[in-house]
Amino acid sequence: MPVRDLASETPMCPVPDSDSSSHRDALLQRSWQRAWTGLSPTQSGTGDALCQQLLTAWQEPQRHYHTLQHLSECLLTFEHQRHHCQQPAEVEMALWFHDAVYQVRSGDNEARSAEWARQALAEAGIAESRVDRVVALVMATCHGADEGSTTTSGDPDRALLVDIDLAILAAEPARFAEYELQVRQEYRWVPGWLYRRKRRQVLAGFLERTRLYQTPALYQSWETRARDNLRQALGLAGETNRQGERQ
Repeated sequence: MPVRDLASETPMCPVPDSDSSSHRDALLQRSWQRAWTGLSPTQSGTGDALCQQLLTAWQEPQRHYHTLQHLSECLLTFEHQRHHCQQPAEVEMALWFHDAVYQVRSGDNEARSAEWARQALAEAGIAESRVDRVVALVMATCHGADEGSTTTSGDPDRALLVDIDLAILAAEPARFAEYELQVRQEYRWVPGWLYRRKRRQVLAGFLERTRLYQTPALYQSWETRARDNLRQALGLAGETNRQGERQ
């Protein structure tokens, strides 16, 4: 199937949290097995203990957007787009670790997630060069809204990873609206007036980028919808947040 056809049929792959738990469990299982064996085909172990530790971390109570829903969306989107990768196992493992440590008030979540990946994968006997690559990919998700293609320039694997992490911006409007509410829940301790100001800065920063997606097929499929979502949110963000705070 031509790349453009596959990309157009899978603009984003959301995984419902409620009525598809068995589908999500199956996705998580096959993704982990594929990533683990891909990193070290000669490994005798399955990495199941590490997998369970990661799943537990992704379900911590302070999370509302950075949850198993987000992880599952990333992994399912990866399944449809993995043909763009040079080293797919490294990209897939980096997705498992990319928000594994998430404390809302902390500014070093990516660094701590990357360090967990380094320690756990090294202890499992994964080759140092592959561990280093996974760590670098996790750190690539430190994408500030004002960053552009410099983060991923010349590296298609890094570009795809970051594109998948930002795929939520190109979600269907209902899912994008849910995402906005989930982010607000994670920052519910921030006063409304301050949150609205900072959130608008983040969204405007994304909108000001020359391009949001660096993988050519995903740029073709996702860019327009993502920009539509961002413009919509910037036009309604203040009113939406005020209504939510009055409830």
